[in-house]
Amino acid sequence: MLAHMTSHPAHLNIPGRHPRRLTVGLLGAVLALGACGAGTQGGAAPAATGAATTPMADKTTMADKTTMADKTTMADKTTMADKTMAAGKYLSYAEYQSTMTSVQASGSKVVLFFHAPWCPDCRGTDAALTSTGVPDGLVVVKVDYDTMTELKQKYGITQQHTFVQIDAKGTQLKKWSGAKDGAAIKSALV
Repeated sequence: MLAHMTSHPAHLNIPGRHPRRLTVGLLGAVLALGACGAGTQGGAAPAATGAATTPMADKTTMADKTTMADKTTMADKTTMADKTMAAGKYLSYAEYQSTMTSVQASGSKVVLFFHAPWCPDCRGTDAALTSTGVPDGLVVVKVDYDTMTELKQKYGITQQHTFVQIDAKGTQLKKWSGAKDGAAIKSALV
């Protein structure tokens, strides 16, 4: 039958398909189905030739020495059970710079808090963040309004007690004023 199909491609009548490619594809499928289950017991997949194998709980053998664990592992090597929000943090800008890589890896959202020690609202928010803490999944970075002029220019800050949510590259996502504590900051996030 295969020889007949190859010699008379007009009988295939499949638009957009080249007859020889179709024949080769069909031949490959027939060979693969014919070999399906050959040399294995209980429907297990055959191991790669020459590879060391690892038996699995369900008697399936894997050629790459990988075993299936009871916990599902995610791409970042964190198990589903361990994948929780990072604890909230309140850091100075210097602390943030020294731990930036780990903060970004934690997946926490980052907010810059432009703080001035002479500002009553800033002192109130600072006291709330220090005493009640910062919600999980959030890092608030205290930036000195009076000395960090470069950051003020970068984000267009014109008054103290301003908050700027940034992404991992430092790009501004949102800017606002007036938050009194960690919960208010978190509720304003994008």
